[in-house]
Amino acid sequence: MLGQKRIRDYGVKIGQLETGKYNAITDVDGVTVGHHTLSDGEMQTGVTALLPHQGNLFKEKLIASTHVINGFGKTMGSIQMNELGTLETPLILTNTLSVGTAADALIEYMLNQNPEVGRTTGTVNPLVGECNDMILNDIRARAITKDHVLQALENTATEFKEGTVGAGTGMVCYSLKGGIGSASRVIHLNHGTYTIGVLVLSNFGKLNDLTIAGMPIGKNIDEAMTRNYEDRDKGSIIFIVATDLPVSERQLNRIIKRTVTGLARTGSIITNGSGDIAIGFSTAAKIPHEKPAQCLSISIIHEEEIDLAFRAVGEATEEAILNSLITATHVVGHDGNERPILSSVLEEYGIQLT
Repeated sequence: MLGQKRIRDYGVKIGQLETGKYNAITDVDGVTVGHHTLSDGEMQTGVTALLPHQGNLFKEKLIASTHVINGFGKTMGSIQMNELGTLETPLILTNTLSVGTAADALIEYMLNQNPEVGRTTGTVNPLVGECNDMILNDIRARAITKDHVLQALENTATEFKEGTVGAGTGMVCYSLKGGIGSASRVIHLNHGTYTIGVLVLSNFGKLNDLTIAGMPIGKNIDEAMTRNYEDRDKGSIIFIVATDLPVSERQLNRIIKRTVTGLARTGSIITNGSGDIAIGFSTAAKIPHEKPAQCLSISIIHEEEIDLAFRAVGEATEEAILNSLITATHVVGHDGNERPILSSVLEEYGIQLT
């Protein structure tokens, strides 16, 4: 998207299923993504915002779920989501120490849209995910402000940059530069054609473990290059899964659990210090905030149809992670720290992906 060279442009095709138009989470109709990037010396961080639909999310909630693969994370809003099975705000991704600021900005954004919140109805449940970008970013400076979050929210689109952008600006993945990545898959069922899209914030893994389409690329790179930094896996990854597939909250939870299959195929062993958290929603039905006079009627797929969705989310997750790596660009950040970028390393050492 937007002229970036992605993993498929290197001849790597992940999985069996077809992709959507953009091969991104925004192939799910109504989903848009925006970034605000802060990249200047010690400051290498940012905000990524995702709008699940273009209406009023508080008044028209979506069926949603979260799943913790490994819980070394500080996600906000997931408790209520798991209890009620709905999403009522956009999603914000940022660095670990900016979760509070992001939540405050998201609350302000929702209050401006909904004057009844905290007056004639309840409060609002902001959803914020994070990864720790302290290797490349001076995280203690807490550079993110409410205005940065609001700018990301107010500038979303169907086409968006990946890699070193927004919340991904200071992230490290497999000891290389990581960040934002996305991919999608289309599935065909008897009653319709549906899309499953994934967006990741990648910040995990050791170089030696990196696997691309079954090939030990990380090991090959590790043997070819000399590193001047400690190779440790103490990061995290946030997965956002969007779909227009009609599912219940329970079915959606089963689907987002399968992000782990795509994560594992890239080489992750899901270490102790990693916060690996999946957040998912379906746009197939909107749940009104106000109680209707009649019972709600919501369509869901039959359980025997769900395997195709399992395959789709795994494939899209794997490709999204690889896109976050291959689209990343070089930065020199906190204390002069830097990490190689995958595209340059492949070229420098003549390593082929196919």
